[in-house]
Amino acid sequence: QVQLVESGGGLVQAGGSLRLSCEASGRTFSAYAGAWFRQVPGKAREFVAGISWNSGITAYPVSVKGRFTISRDNAKNTVYLQMNSLKPEDTADYYCAADRRSRPGSSVDDYTYWGQGTQVTVSS
Repeated sequence: QVQLVESGGGLVQAGGSLRLSCEASGRTFSAYAGAWFRQVPGKAREFVAGISWNSGITAYPVSVKGRFTISRDNAKNTVYLQMNSLKPEDTADYYCAADRRSRPGSSVDDYTYWGQGTQVTVSS
């Protein structure tokens, strides 16, 4: 089992930045691919960023590429999401996910373990 706890959400003005953290406990997190998803009420959970176990592969959708950066520190069992140039449409609950796979997937079905989420609100 892997337990994931997100932190770092909050309220920020458009154009601002936030860094989310996802701390893992349990099994050896360094062997797991990590990802961030986001969800707004009434909509499906959306892939935001993914990273392989050794940080060799990262993936982003077009909507955040160039603005968001995913990284990880396996010594700290933590995955990060640096979000820059935030827009009101980035407002959502952000979830960390992990799975023992070689490459990060972009589907919710690719991940077994999920955190409880952290809220991000971007004001215009």
